[in-house]
Amino acid sequence: MGMEILLRGVALPLIFFGSLAHSDDRFLTDPPDYIKPCKIADKNFVKCSTDSIQQLFDKLNTGIPGLDSIKSFDPFHLNRIKITQGNSQAINLKVELANVKINGFGHTNVLESVVFPKDYSWKTTFMLPVMKLQGDYSLLGRILLIPLNGRGQVFLDAENMTVVMHTKTHLYEKGGFTFYNVTNTRVNFTLEGLKSYFSNLFNGQKQLEDSTNKFFNDNWRMLTDALYTVITQTIEDILLDVLKKIFHYIPANFFVTDIPTPEQLYGKTKKKGTAVGKEYKNSELSKSLLEIKPKNSFHG
Repeated sequence: MGMEILLRGVALPLIFFGSLAHSDDRFLTDPPDYIKPCKIADKNFVKCSTDSIQQLFDKLNTGIPGLDSIKSFDPFHLNRIKITQGNSQAINLKVELANVKINGFGHTNVLESVVFPKDYSWKTTFMLPVMKLQGDYSLLGRILLIPLNGRGQVFLDAENMTVVMHTKTHLYEKGGFTFYNVTNTRVNFTLEGLKSYFSNLFNGQKQLEDSTNKFFNDNWRMLTDALYTVITQTIEDILLDVLKKIFHYIPANFFVTDIPTPEQLYGKTKKKGTAVGKEYKNSELSKSLLEIKPKNSFHG
């Protein structure tokens, strides 16, 4: 009886771990109709790739069948962001955002999608007609010598945000397909307008709070500069999380039909496909067991 109980105690965790690993390892084996296949050797590849990524963003808005790890793309939720920014005497801020909700990615307009055949990194340019952010904020520092020390609700409403995203990838093999392991995203952006509101900026001094919020809206370009790092990190965190999950689920072959295998690109001595696949699954498994899951169930 004691041995039977011991074996059950070992078997149950193994079954549990095995089921998690299996669910994390699911991927498409047939090209879906919402992806336009392109050949990087073709002269019109950039146009084709731009159309393909636009179709992917459109499908994200309604949900990719089988990709359950992305609970919601628009709105998107982030648990916490911490930023320290001090690039001048005029701007010196410590900002923390929590319980963040972002609306607008469902209306992404992809302007250009470039894939570099040297290392299969990407440069993607897209426009968000509207990007709205709301959440809890903690702010300490100064903007244009205005001392700020407050906690409350923040609302940001960006107009016609053009984003240039640089993405680093590493190819790996799984099930006879080539996949992108998305390792890094960096973005730059420009805006045509920014409306904002910070509640409780001065711990209940309503008149001072209202005048400061009016000043921020009248001088939105200055506020954009002050919050530039906060906004870029928010976008980077969203895109890295989403892209990791998408491209672990959909083979790169379905986007770029003539993409090389990892061995062809890196050579035999640098083949890392299996290691990357295992690393992804192990990190997913560890996070699912050890971390408190955020609203979007980050697996990145």
